[in-house]
Amino acid sequence: MNTKPATSLPTRRVGPFEVSAIGLGCMNLSHAYGQPPAREQAAALLHRALDLGVTLLDTAALYGFGGNESLLGELLAGQRDRYVLASKCGMQGVDGVRVIDGRPETIKATCEDSLRRLRTDVIDLYQLHRWDKSVPIEDSVGALADLVRAGKIRSIGLSEVSATTLRRAHAVHPIAAVQSEYSPWTRNPEIAVLDACRDIGAAFIAFSPVGRGFLTDTVLDLATFDARDIRRAMPRFSAENHAANRALLTQLHPIATAAGCTLAQLSLAWLLSRANHIIPIPGTTSIAHLEENMAALDVTLSAAQLAHIDQVMAPGAVKGGRYSGQNQGEVDTEEF
Repeated sequence: MNTKPATSLPTRRVGPFEVSAIGLGCMNLSHAYGQPPAREQAAALLHRALDLGVTLLDTAALYGFGGNESLLGELLAGQRDRYVLASKCGMQGVDGVRVIDGRPETIKATCEDSLRRLRTDVIDLYQLHRWDKSVPIEDSVGALADLVRAGKIRSIGLSEVSATTLRRAHAVHPIAAVQSEYSPWTRNPEIAVLDACRDIGAAFIAFSPVGRGFLTDTVLDLATFDARDIRRAMPRFSAENHAANRALLTQLHPIATAAGCTLAQLSLAWLLSRANHIIPIPGTTSIAHLEENMAALDVTLSAAQLAHIDQVMAPGAVKGGRYSGQNQGEVDTEEF
C-alpha cells in the first residue's frame, strides 16, 4: 500500500492559476455527511493539507449554509497567499432551506457575503453551483463577469452543466473551470463536457472522485449513515443497488494490489490519467485519508490496468442514479 505523503506536488492549471494536481474539497468539514468534525480537527486537517502542498481549496456558500466559508476564513486567517480559493454561488441556504437562485442580484449579494465570511477581498475561482434554469445562463454569467470587472473575483466556473450550456456561458465570458462529479463509477462527463472543457481551455474539477466513499470499499453498512447523510437519498446507496455495486469492487481489488495502492488511490490515479486538465478534489475529515489521497500522485497505472478499470466500471455497470429524481432535475449534465 502506498502511504508516502506527497511533499512536492505536481500542478495543473485553472484559469490563470497553477494549483496542486489534487485539491481539497472542504464540504465534509461542515456539511452533507452527518455530524461535522470538531473545529480543532478541521483546523488540523486544513493546516496539514497546506503543509503537504495542496493549493486548491474548494468551498461554497451552500456548505453549512455559510458555515464552511466562515470556518475557512477563521482557521486560515493570515495564510491566504498559500492557496487558490474556490467558492460557489447560485445555491445557498435561505431561512434553513436550500435554494437555487441564479438571478444577477442574488449572485452579487452572495459574493459579498462570501467575501466577508472568507475574510478576503477576492475569490480566485467563483463557480455557479447550479444553473438556475429559470434564468438564462447568459444573465448569471454576466453577473459573474461584472464581479470580475469589479475585482471581487478573479475567474469564473460552472458546476454540473452540459457542454452546450458551457459553450453558451463561455461566449459571455471565458470560463476557467467546470466542476462536476467524476470517478470510475460516474462516467457521464466523458459524453461531452470533458472535451468541451479541453476545447475552450477550461479545467475540469472532479468532485466525489472516490464515489462519496463507495470506491474505498469502506461503506459496508448503510444503516450506520447519520440521519442527515445525503447518501441516504441517493439511489446508488439503496440496499439493493449498494449490494450489486459492491460486487464491482471485488474486481478492482486485484488491480489496486498489483499497482501497490489503495482503492482510493486507484480511483484518483485513474482520474489523473484521463486528461491533463482534470483536477480531483477529494474531501475528508481524516488526516490519514488526506495523506493517502495526496500519495495517489505517486501511483502510476499501466495501460492494461487502466483498460481493466474502464471495463469493470463501464457506463451502465453501476446500478442506480447518482441523485434522487428532484436533485437530478436540478442539474444540467449529460447522462448515459
